[in-house]
Amino acid sequence: MLRLINSLQRQTKQTIVLCIDIGLVPVALFLAFALQMNGLPPFESGTLDWVALPLLMLIAGLLSVTMGIHRIQLKSYESRAIGMTAVHAVIMGIATATLDALANYGTVFATFINFAIIYFLLAVGLRMVLLQLLLAMYRRGKTQYRVLIYGAGRTGRQLAAALRTDDTIFPVAFVDDNKALQSTIVQGLTVYSPIAIQTLVRERNVDRVLLAMPTAPRPRLAEISSRLEDLGLVVQALPSFAQLTGNRPLVQQLQPVVPGRFLGRAPLDGELSGGAETYVDRSVLISGAGGTIGSELCRQLIGMLPKRLILLDISELALYNLELELAVLAEKSGVEIVPVLGSVADAALLRRIMAKYKVQVVLHAAAYKHVPLVESNPAAGLSNNVLGTQTIALVAGEMGVRRFILISTDKAVRPKNVMGASKRMAEIVVQDLASRSNVPGGGTIYSMVRFGNVIGSSGSVVPLFNDQIARGGPVTLTHRDVTRYFMTIPEAARLVLVAGGYAHGGDVFVLDMGDPIPIIDLARQMIAAAGYSVRDDANPDGDIDIVLTGLRPGEKMHEELLIGEGQITTPHPKILQARENHLSQIEVAAALKALRAAIVDADEAVLRAVIARWVEVDHAFVSVVDTSGTPTG
Repeated sequence: MLRLINSLQRQTKQTIVLCIDIGLVPVALFLAFALQMNGLPPFESGTLDWVALPLLMLIAGLLSVTMGIHRIQLKSYESRAIGMTAVHAVIMGIATATLDALANYGTVFATFINFAIIYFLLAVGLRMVLLQLLLAMYRRGKTQYRVLIYGAGRTGRQLAAALRTDDTIFPVAFVDDNKALQSTIVQGLTVYSPIAIQTLVRERNVDRVLLAMPTAPRPRLAEISSRLEDLGLVVQALPSFAQLTGNRPLVQQLQPVVPGRFLGRAPLDGELSGGAETYVDRSVLISGAGGTIGSELCRQLIGMLPKRLILLDISELALYNLELELAVLAEKSGVEIVPVLGSVADAALLRRIMAKYKVQVVLHAAAYKHVPLVESNPAAGLSNNVLGTQTIALVAGEMGVRRFILISTDKAVRPKNVMGASKRMAEIVVQDLASRSNVPGGGTIYSMVRFGNVIGSSGSVVPLFNDQIARGGPVTLTHRDVTRYFMTIPEAARLVLVAGGYAHGGDVFVLDMGDPIPIIDLARQMIAAAGYSVRDDANPDGDIDIVLTGLRPGEKMHEELLIGEGQITTPHPKILQARENHLSQIEVAAALKALRAAIVDADEAVLRAVIARWVEVDHAFVSVVDTSGTPTG
C-alpha cells in the first residue's frame, strides 16, 4: 500500500483530495437535513431539490481549486489551512442557502449553518485521519525516537506541531521551568516540571530531549544539556532566529576551536620544510606512537616515504586506532606499517624489533607527561621516563640504529616537578650516550628536541578549557600570572623531524616560539571564540566565570627553554641549538644506580633527593626535599 502511495504523482494525489472535498458535499448535506429534522430527510419537493447536488459539488470543486486547498499536503495541513477550509465551508453554506432561496423551498436557515459546520468538520477530520494512517504506514519498520521538548513557549509549540508530521520522531511531553505552565496541556502534550524528567525517561521510553529555548543564555543551555546527558539522553538544541538570520552566525559558533589561533604568532609548520632525506626509504621506530605527538609524527612521516614505520605503544586502544588511521595513508604511499604492543623498558622486545625490521631511526616520544599524575606517582614516572629512555637508547646503540631522537619538554629546564625532572634526567642519559658514541665510526647519533606546551594535545589546557566552556563554566586557572610557551601539534612533530636531520651527536634543539602566552589571556580568548563573554567585576552579566584555584604541586609560574647561556644557529632560522653542559659518565652511572635503588624501595623522599643531587632543579623542588628530612647533598 505504501509503495502504491509513494508511486503516485503529486498531481494524482491532489486530484484525490479534490474528489474527497467534492464527495463530502452530499454527505454533509444529508447529515445537515437529518440533524435538522431529527430523522432521515425526505427527498420530495418542498425541500432543497437534490437535483441541485451536481451544481453544489461543482461549486465545491471550483472553489477548492480556486483557493488551492487541494494542493496543501496532508503533513502541512495546519492552522492556516484549517482556516481556508473554514472559509470554503462558509461559502458552501451560503451557496446552498442561495440556491434554496432561488427555488423558494423555504428550508430553515439553520440547516445551512449545520451544513457548513458539518462540511468543515468532515473535511478537516478526514484529512487528520488520512495523515495519521499515512504516518502509521511510514513508521512501520522504522526506528522512532521518543522525545521530550524542553520549553513549552512559542518555539516549543511550533516544534511540537512540526514533529506531528514526522514519521521518525514522536513527541511525548513538554518540560518547562515555568511553574505557570506545568500541568497544563499544550499542543495536546502535558507540560511537566524538570524534576519529572527521570521518571518520564523511565516510564515513557524517552531517548532524547529537544531544547526549544533559543533565547536562553548559553551557559544555562550548557548546564541543562550536561545534566540531561548524564541521564544517557541525546540532547539537541534549536537555534534562535537571530542565529539563523546572521546576527550571531550559527556556522561560526559550531566550528571547533582551532588551537593555532591562540599562539600569538603565525604557525611555523609551513616554514619547517625539509628533513625528508633523513627518513626516506628507512625503517623508523616511533615509541609512544599512539600519543598526541607520536601519532602526528607518524602522519607526517608517511609523507616522507620511509620504508616502514614501527609503531610501539603500551596502550592497546591507542595502537589499534592509530593503525586503522594509518592503514589508508600507508596503502597509497606503499609504506609498511608494523604495530608493536609493548613497553620501552622491555629490552628483549626492543632488540627483537630492531633486529627483525633493521631499524635505522628511533623517535622516542613515549613518556608519562601529566604533571599532577607523575607528581603523585614519582616512582612510576621516573622508572618510565628515565630508565625506559635509558633502555631504548642503549638498545638502539647496540643494534646499530643510526639516529636516536629524544622528545623532551621545557619543563626539563630547572624543573619544579618530578615529571620535568624525569625528562631532564632522560636528557642527561641521552647526552651521556652521545658523548660515548663513535659517530664517525658508524655509531648512533643521539639528539634531543625540546619544546613548550603543545596546544591541543591530550591533557593540555586547551581541551580542558573547551570542556569547561561547553559545560557552561567556570574556567579554572591556577594563577593569574602563569605564562607558557605554546606550539601546535603539527609544529612540534615537524620540529622533531627537521631537527633530527641536523643532529651530529648530543645536540639539544629548541624552537623559536616567540613570547610566552599568559594563560589568563588564552582563557579569555577561548571564551570569546566560543561566543561567550567573561563574567567578572567589570561585566557582572557575562556568561563564563574564570576561577583561580592556586598553583598545583610542582607547577611553575613561568617555563624556560634553555639551561645554559647562548644559542647556536642551525640551517633553519626558527630552530636553535642550545649550549648545555652535561654530567660525566661516572656521575651518570652513579645517578642511575641511586635512582634504581630508590625506585625499588618506592621511597619518594630518596627519589627527590637523588634528583636534587644530580639535576639543576628549581628552589621550590629543593624545599620539598628539605622538608622530608632527607639531605639534598
